[in-house]
Amino acid sequence: MSLLIGDNAVVSLHYKLSDAEGNEIENSAGAEPLKYLHGAGNLIPGLENALVGKSTGAELTVAVPPEDAYGEVVPQLIQEVDREVFQGVDSIEPGMAFQAQGQDGGAQRVVVTAVDGDKVTIDANHPLAGVELHFDVQVVDVRPATDEEVDHGHPH
Repeated sequence: MSLLIGDNAVVSLHYKLSDAEGNEIENSAGAEPLKYLHGAGNLIPGLENALVGKSTGAELTVAVPPEDAYGEVVPQLIQEVDREVFQGVDSIEPGMAFQAQGQDGGAQRVVVTAVDGDKVTIDANHPLAGVELHFDVQVVDVRPATDEEVDHGHPH
C-alpha cells in the first residue's frame, strides 16, 4: 500500500502552471520534480490542500483562486516614487525588478511598472497576485520525512 500525502510526507511532483486563460507560466517537464515537505507551508495552500490523500502516480488538475495562492492585488503596494530613489541606476525601464526595504525592515521585491520623467511607479505585489492558477500535477513519489527534515521544515 502506498503512502498517502499528508503532514510530514516528502512529496515529489511534476507540474504545469497556467493562468485562467491557459497561458503557461511554469512547467517542470524536463527538470527534476519539485520536492517539498507537506504541511510545512512550502506550497501555496490551494495546491497543498488539493494534494492531501493522493499517492504516487496520482494525476490531478487543480484551479486555485488568488486567495488560496498569492492573494489579491493590494493597491497600497503600488506606489509612485521619485527617480532619485534609484541611485546608481542609469536606466530604469518597466519590468525591471529591485530589492527594496519593506515596512517591516525586511527585503521586498518590487517591479517597475511605469516611468514618467522623474517619477517611477513600482509594484510590490507578488507577480501572481490576483491570478487564478491552474495546475496539472503528477505525483512522482511520496515518502515519510525524516526527523531532520521535519525539524528543518524542508526535504533533504
